[in-house]
Amino acid sequence: MSKTAAKTAAETIENVEFPSFDASKATDQIRAFAEKGVEQSKEAYAKLKTGAEETQKVLESTYETAKTVSGDVSLKAIAALRANAEANFSHLEALVGAKTLSEVVELQTAFLRKRVEMAVEQAKEFQTVATKAVEDVSKPVKAAFEKAMKDAKAA
Repeated sequence: MSKTAAKTAAETIENVEFPSFDASKATDQIRAFAEKGVEQSKEAYAKLKTGAEETQKVLESTYETAKTVSGDVSLKAIAALRANAEANFSHLEALVGAKTLSEVVELQTAFLRKRVEMAVEQAKEFQTVATKAVEDVSKPVKAAFEKAMKDAKAA
């Protein structure tokens, strides 16, 4: 290599500037990034906490409603069982007092007709109570779901 070429290469190397690395700028950028991440995490936590609290309220409401409704259904079932037992005992007393076979047949026929009518009426009452129970129990859950869907569309 000639002296001129070596000198030119040395001058070129001295004239080249390398970008300087400023650690304070990098630290500021990292800090800003970290702060933004923390802020986003706080927002996500707040939304999660709010959602969990709302869900807890809905579950408590649903539980209380289910408890009340199950009490109503239980009372309706007890009333039906009581009415059936009273009808059976009344029929048994009437059969014991019957004097002829035709009277027994007549009592039995009337009893069966009344029992079918009573069973149909009790089924209607249970259907009404059960329908109301389902509506009452599902109402808070349905409202919460609709609110969640509305919030999801808004977001």
